[in-house]
Amino acid sequence: MVSSKFQVPSSKSNDAAASADDPRASSNLEPGTWNLELASDFALAVGDLRKTFRDPSGGALEVLRGVSFEVRAGEMAAVVGASGAGKTTLLHVVGGLEAADAGRARLGDFDILRADAASLARWRGREVGFVFQSHHLLADLSAEENVALPLMVARRGRREARASALAMLDAVGLAARSSHNVGELSGGEQQRVAVARALVRGPRLVLADEPTGNLDARTGDEVGALLLKLCRSTRACVLVATHNERLARLCDRVLHLRDGRITEVGGQRSEVSESATSEGYDGRAGSLLTDL
Repeated sequence: MVSSKFQVPSSKSNDAAASADDPRASSNLEPGTWNLELASDFALAVGDLRKTFRDPSGGALEVLRGVSFEVRAGEMAAVVGASGAGKTTLLHVVGGLEAADAGRARLGDFDILRADAASLARWRGREVGFVFQSHHLLADLSAEENVALPLMVARRGRREARASALAMLDAVGLAARSSHNVGELSGGEQQRVAVARALVRGPRLVLADEPTGNLDARTGDEVGALLLKLCRSTRACVLVATHNERLARLCDRVLHLRDGRITEVGGQRSEVSESATSEGYDGRAGSLLTDL
């Protein structure tokens, strides 16, 4: 069960941790099993986004120089580019973690760049799920407790949090490992726990920064296909920063960030991706991408 390690402050603040839900979900777990509302049609719309970093000597590094793109509901887009091109900065600005210097960024009717700090914190807790290259799980908690944590911070009841966490772990093929501390899990299993934690509250926006960067090719294929499959069924907008060409091929579109601007180099999901989200990968442990 969810342990007494969870001590939720008495504050009514909803500045919660991130989470989202599931795309064409796993074959025997229907969307809504963990009581999430499917998102209606909306889009992440970014226009003329600009961000410059300044150093103490007065120098300036213009990282984003008028970035514009749109990600529709149920769509997964990869952002690719050289190291230092600004992929992580772009995700941070879109996720409300960093301020932009100019431009526009909206998720549905929420204006990300004009919102105040308190509104951004509430919005991130409700609407944004983050998946990082390093999973950032809490080592002294079990897989179930890590996934339940965003719900506990949001002041959900223990029974509801536990049921939702177990359902999400089942969706990512880890039901049998739910009581294990994360230190007892493999790297691929830990990243699947991180995906489950990001998705458990059903966010409308999922931001993944090099989610397969620390994984071998086979495990990375599974995690990438799982992320796509889980986000598809809830029609979340998914933006993935990656150097992994195999992961980029799974996405509906590929956005190339170079010289501070976006060029779209792929506009349609490949046959590999179609296979991965149908018979190639079913969202369960041990399944592989048969076409990769």
